[in-house]
Amino acid sequence: MTRAESDAFGAVDIPDGRYWGAQTQRALGVFEIGGERFPAVLPRCFGLQKLAAARANRRLGTLDAGLAEVIEAAAREVWEGGFDDHFPLPVWQTGSGTQTNMNANEVIANRANELLGRPLGTRDPVHPNDHVNRSQSSNDSFPTVMHLATVFELERRLLPALRGLTEASAAKAGEFADVVKIGRTHLMDAVPMTVGQSFDAFAHQVRQAAERVEAGVPRLRRLPQGGTAVGTGLNAPAGFDGEFCAEVSALSGTSFTPAASKFEGIGAHDALVDAHGAVKLAAVTLLKMANDIRLLGSGPRCGLGELVIPPDGLTSSIMPGKRNATVAEALAQAALQVIGNDTTVTMAGAAGTLELNAAKPVLIHNVLRSIRILADATEVFTARLVRGLDVDRDRLAADVSRALPLATALTPVLGYDRVAQITARAHRDGTTPREAAQALGLLTADAYDRLVDPPAMARPHP
Repeated sequence: MTRAESDAFGAVDIPDGRYWGAQTQRALGVFEIGGERFPAVLPRCFGLQKLAAARANRRLGTLDAGLAEVIEAAAREVWEGGFDDHFPLPVWQTGSGTQTNMNANEVIANRANELLGRPLGTRDPVHPNDHVNRSQSSNDSFPTVMHLATVFELERRLLPALRGLTEASAAKAGEFADVVKIGRTHLMDAVPMTVGQSFDAFAHQVRQAAERVEAGVPRLRRLPQGGTAVGTGLNAPAGFDGEFCAEVSALSGTSFTPAASKFEGIGAHDALVDAHGAVKLAAVTLLKMANDIRLLGSGPRCGLGELVIPPDGLTSSIMPGKRNATVAEALAQAALQVIGNDTTVTMAGAAGTLELNAAKPVLIHNVLRSIRILADATEVFTARLVRGLDVDRDRLAADVSRALPLATALTPVLGYDRVAQITARAHRDGTTPREAAQALGLLTADAYDRLVDPPAMARPHP
């Protein structure tokens, strides 16, 4: 079943019960490209944007109070997720995001008219362009929504996930503070350190990743709304930008301000490129952590086997009982995707020409996708792997006792060349440095034990 809805270009048949209008339906026929859709946060943020715009218009006297009230009611329903299924357009559309902006205008207009007892498709008394889109253009509304969605996703998804991993890593640093291991450089045995120090390094890395992400948020709080088509504000009343930002701040509970240059906010998206750069750096950090844990947990019999990875109930399709670092691998893949997305975001940010960046949809699609997958993967990694990690203390103690670089502590006493003789002899004979030092007649067992103290070597030195 369909209904006919008309606009300036004529009538279009729209599936019955769908709240979008003629422009959206036409766009569905034009942009038959791929299956990618924007995540729900984007249309919901359009609901917030249209709600704030209606309130600003009413306050400035450019929209009838009765119409504003019903637009606000409909827009709030969109913001709250009641109409997610009525945003069917693909990411691959006009570079300004005009079709998605019109999708929002039509859904809200149809719902507003329905609230007034009118059938869908009447466009009266609430018109999608004249009323829902009043004082706006796709060119300033879409980037405003891009900023809103990115701020919300960073603050509500990624930053809490990174902080949770920081706390879990710090807790493991304390739990394993007294467990001595052999550090590795170039993947080869080096001098002693503690397992706790490894996790302290992870905690610092992830904390700094979160700080970099957070540092980019203030620039995203500057909104280009009010610039309309090119940045001049044509057809918007004086003060619309300030009223809009005041309304969206009050509604969302977080602060937004007008962009100092609407021209910059419409023609370029450097703040979003910068924000995604910080997300990419977080992915780099998480990739290292995931791979380190995979290596240190390899085994359990024939690998490094220092860390004991908690079971996840999953195993091999051919090797019964085999336990893999599945969660770490999932995080690693998410990180790789984010790193790849950064190239697209960078190129999309550079695609602005003259007064318009015409790669907005693909830019925000990748930004939001990166935030979502990295946040989700980090939360799973923290909950299902890091918090349940343990160490094989017996194996670590055995590794430490036979590690050749333990003899490094003897260098100030014996000199580099004699210590090299000890390590060469131990390696040749398959003995410990302690045994090699005695065999060479360079030290007694007691003297060696006084000079080579692995826990003391692992303590930070000035």
